[in-house]
Amino acid sequence: MLKKIFAPENLLNLLLIFVPLAAVLEFTHANPIAIFAVSSLAIIPLAGWMGKATEHLAEKLGQGIGGLLNATFGNAAELIIALMALRKGLFEVVKASITGSIIGNILLVLGLSILLGGFKYPRQIFNKTAAMLGSTMLALSSIALLMPAVFHFLVINKPNVREQDLSLEIAIVLIITYVLSLIFTLKTHSHLYTGGVDEKDEQEAIGTHGWSKPKSLMVLLVATTLVAVMSEFLVGAVEEASHKLGLTEIFVGVILVAIIGNAAEHSTAILVALKNKMDLALNIAIGSSMQVALFVAPMLVFASYLFGQPMNLIFSPLEVVAITVSVLVVALIAQDGESNWMEGVLLLAVYAILGLTFYFLPA
Repeated sequence: MLKKIFAPENLLNLLLIFVPLAAVLEFTHANPIAIFAVSSLAIIPLAGWMGKATEHLAEKLGQGIGGLLNATFGNAAELIIALMALRKGLFEVVKASITGSIIGNILLVLGLSILLGGFKYPRQIFNKTAAMLGSTMLALSSIALLMPAVFHFLVINKPNVREQDLSLEIAIVLIITYVLSLIFTLKTHSHLYTGGVDEKDEQEAIGTHGWSKPKSLMVLLVATTLVAVMSEFLVGAVEEASHKLGLTEIFVGVILVAIIGNAAEHSTAILVALKNKMDLALNIAIGSSMQVALFVAPMLVFASYLFGQPMNLIFSPLEVVAITVSVLVVALIAQDGESNWMEGVLLLAVYAILGLTFYFLPA
């Protein structure tokens, strides 16, 4: 029993103790730093349970609907956190979390997966066509973030400029591209994303097998509700906590919030890389970044209109540069269809450099 509890895939469950602790700290008006830290730790296993329930549900619903469900709920935790921040008008935190999720998945998650998988297997191979296509679609995201920033610089101090309309229409282009990408990956070219792994092998690799549909739905509902509550606690404490810690909101969004929302995916990608399923690891890492750029970002723009405070897609120059550099590095890694542990080191080094740059960036 103890061996099963402390198995690598179950270690995140030990963090569930922080869920009731976060509620106690919030309702007793404890130190904002404590609330921020504990609610962050509570979100990590809950996001993992959301992902696990989604995978089990996808197994029951079949390949087509299941793939769509995975694609839609793959970044649900990050979306919920961002929505809570959006509701409070923390636009810089929201944009920073988008940036952090994109670069975190393709540099930190993929870097750790390639590094640790490379220690066990000197040479790991994957479908370079699928990997390069993912990199190309990520390049679209960097263009979508670059153009509003360039436009803002060109028209600054000029009257009657419709910057918000530009952001909204770019968001529409991104969501249309996302829908078409689902058709490509789930239907017309799904063979590119299997990498020789059949459905049974994939379920074994990610640990999904055996839950009933009602159980999957119940776990998904409970986990999503608790993530929303913990996100409310986290967002409520983020401003004061970051000020007391001497951190800027952009650093908190790019590094801390992004890691919190992606932690469950971090563990899954690493576990499948250790089982030499590099196609699946790349699908998780690159696919998650692609989903943030093409689905989460435009959905947040649309949602901001419901809150009465429209959000634009004007990211800071450093955020745009960080995303562009990350996409270029991943494209270089993916072009030969194989990986080794040193390439993982290179991805992690780029992430560390970007993290340090954001840390020293003045408010």
